[in-house]
Amino acid sequence: MKIKLIALLLALFFVSCASKKEILYMQDAKTVAVGQVNYESANIQPNDILKITVESAVPEAAIPYNKGATLTMQPQNIQLLQLDGYLVSPNNTIVFPVLGEISTRNQTTEALQNTIKEKLETGGHLNNPSVNVRLINAKVTILGEVNQPGTYNFTEQNITFLQALGYAGDLTINGKRDDILITREVDGVRKISHLDLTSASFMDSEYYFIKPNDVIVVNPNEPRVKNAGFVGNISTVLTIASLALSVTILLTR
Repeated sequence: MKIKLIALLLALFFVSCASKKEILYMQDAKTVAVGQVNYESANIQPNDILKITVESAVPEAAIPYNKGATLTMQPQNIQLLQLDGYLVSPNNTIVFPVLGEISTRNQTTEALQNTIKEKLETGGHLNNPSVNVRLINAKVTILGEVNQPGTYNFTEQNITFLQALGYAGDLTINGKRDDILITREVDGVRKISHLDLTSASFMDSEYYFIKPNDVIVVNPNEPRVKNAGFVGNISTVLTIASLALSVTILLTR
């Protein structure tokens, strides 16, 4: 009886443990300590919301080209900016004041800035205008074995994969670090890839920088899967161990 109880405790211990190789990030970081960072702007996608401002040497002349603009612009929160922004249609277009429908297909925010500026100048609307385009509803969804799963908004043009995980409070100890799923939709094409965060090589991939609407899924590691239907957490393990020890003491008296 005593041997069986000890065997049970050992089984619980080994099932609940993950090795160092499964937990540590970028274990080969010393070999790739220096690398080139390539910043890329994502193409504008359907359902993106854009904030577009037009300025000129004569402020009054630019008013017709600013959606909801007034001479005295007041600070607005992000929700109000989104409600007043330009929603990209499923056909990759926006409707711009005076200029009408403008295509956003295969364009970054910087490229769209140049497109609008050119239309304003060549159409004789404004002389040397300044155009600024910002994506104001960029978001990433992080699910699975992280401390705070959810959807997170960001306003930076470029955030890294690790920064995104930081929004979710990092992986739990049960997260599978060597096979994280990332789903990305670009121009109507969905792509699912697998990232290994135990190797620094992922920093050289196209997924080092997050793109708007990416979905990250962190699956449970093998020890977590094994004990999912057997032992829920460490407190359960301690309870069972305590009971087993008590029974052993009673039986050996």
